[in-house]
Amino acid sequence: MTAQEHIKKISLTALANAERLFSARWFYSYGLILAGSLIMAAGYVYFIVPYKIVPGGVYGIGIIAHYLWGVPTGLTGLAFNIPLILIGVRVLGPRFGLKTVIGMVLTSGLIDLMTLFWGNRALVDDPLLSAVAGGVLIGAGLGLIFKARATTGGTDIIAQVLNKYTRRPVGQLLICVDTAIVSLAIIAFHDYTLALYAIVTIYVTGRVLDQLLSGAGYRKAVYIVSERHEAIRDVILNKLDRGGTYLMGRGMYRGEERPVIFTALSRRELLVLEDQVRQIDPRAFLTVLDTREILGEGFSPLDGSSQPG
Repeated sequence: MTAQEHIKKISLTALANAERLFSARWFYSYGLILAGSLIMAAGYVYFIVPYKIVPGGVYGIGIIAHYLWGVPTGLTGLAFNIPLILIGVRVLGPRFGLKTVIGMVLTSGLIDLMTLFWGNRALVDDPLLSAVAGGVLIGAGLGLIFKARATTGGTDIIAQVLNKYTRRPVGQLLICVDTAIVSLAIIAFHDYTLALYAIVTIYVTGRVLDQLLSGAGYRKAVYIVSERHEAIRDVILNKLDRGGTYLMGRGMYRGEERPVIFTALSRRELLVLEDQVRQIDPRAFLTVLDTREILGEGFSPLDGSSQPG
């Protein structure tokens, strides 16, 4: 059996066994999605929407549409998410499964349901405090959803699609997309101070999300020691579309030479890799390091120019 066939067999086994319907793992994953969607929706309804703070993303577009035309914020976000998911599947491949769809629908539905009962009243009278509190809740909610191996769709799909064609770092592209949405809010509401509150929310969201996903760095450097290194290599190359380097090491106990995989990933890719390695080789040894900066192909270019496609 080839390494690629082994990976496919593991994926099918994980799908059949790891999250069997109504199993403990199933309840855990979907419980995280439900809790994350609820917390994220509360952040928007109680703190962000009442002050017209637009922290980017499809729900930022929803907030603009809500105040300009009276349409529900969550419904607008869902309306934008559906075509984005379809585009993502077509351009990037079937990375967006049932969990993402459920997380997307739950978050949108809960935002509108809470708004129906709560209205557009702010929970606190201070917009800055609301920007911070909203960022904390949105970051915490996103973190729980990510831990369930799901997403809520959103503008990160646009960034990933643009990355495929421009080879610019996803993080930079996501900032550009969200900045455009924040700028649109300034034009729509004629209030530049809203952009300052949005920046606070975006920053706090990112920090909370990073901490919840076990690390302050957005990019991670990973060393992997495993007897099943070929199968893990194929996961990195084919499933994550990343590269890596083989380093030759020698075990201190037995003195045997063995390859060590070194690679650099985003926090989301790290979660996928850890899950795959757990299935391939439960005895593997992983060392995960936070990084201040990663320069080179697939990340920030060394010369500041666009990377070759």
